[in-house]
Formats: sequence, structure tokens, C-alpha cells
Amino acid sequence: MHLRYLHTMVRVADLDKSMHFYNLLGLKETRRYDNEKGRFSLVFMAAEGQEDTPIELTYNWDGDNQLPSDSRHFGHIAYEVENIYQICEHLQENGIVINRPPRDGRMAFIRSPDNISIELLQVGEPLPLEKPWTDMNNIGHW
Repeated sequence: MHLRYLHTMVRVADLDKSMHFYNLLGLKETRRYDNEKGRFSLVFMAAEGQEDTPIELTYNWDGDNQLPSDSRHFGHIAYEVENIYQICEHLQENGIVINRPPRDGRMAFIRSPDNISIELLQVGEPLPLEKPWTDMNNIGHW
């Protein structure tokens, strides 16, 4: 049996805010489908060179009262990063809370505007431990 990963879909409450968040991670819009009759948009975003494994942002134009306030039931989305400290600093400078700082030089967790848990993993071996990350506590759920 042949099986190939296609994409991960998450429902979003504010398309612009969510796209901005995923842009900060380095993802770009690769395609979009706006359905006038169904009153929804599907926006596919992926990292450069990885267009075949996007995240699909599903946005209902008239709102989505079915979105849970805490998306922990979803689990998380994981991305490999070249430098865990640099991406966390970049995100922090842009107002993103680092829920689980990369104290170990390897792993961090953040949340999207729709409360989706995002895991960031250092490619290869963990980076040498570095302040201020080693001294930071968890914030909220991750």
C-alpha cells in the first residue's frame, strides 16, 4: 500500500493574523482556494523547497464558532530549524510568546494565534546551552 503525507490542516479564526504568524516562521503562501459558495478560504503555506508538505489554513468567512478555545486535542505541528536560538529571538522580537524556551538548545514550543501548539526542533545536535534561554521558565501550556 502506498502512503504519502499531503498536508496538515488547521482551522483559523483570523486569516491575516495567522498568515503573519506562519510568515514569521518562514512559511510562504504556495496556493489559495477561495470558495464563494461555501464562504471559506484554504491557504496553503510551506517553507521554501518544501512546497510538497504544506500546512493548510482553513478560514470560514462568517466566523467559526466550532473552534475550541484550547486546541490541545490537536497535539502539535513540528518544524525543524537551523538555529533554535535565532528563530526564538526573532519570534520574541515580533511579539510571539515562547511557551517552552529552548533551555536544552534543542526544543521550543510556541502557540499560533489560534492556540495551535508549534514545536521547534534544532536540526542535528542540540546547540550549546546559552543564556538567557537556560534561565527562562515555561509560560502557559505548550
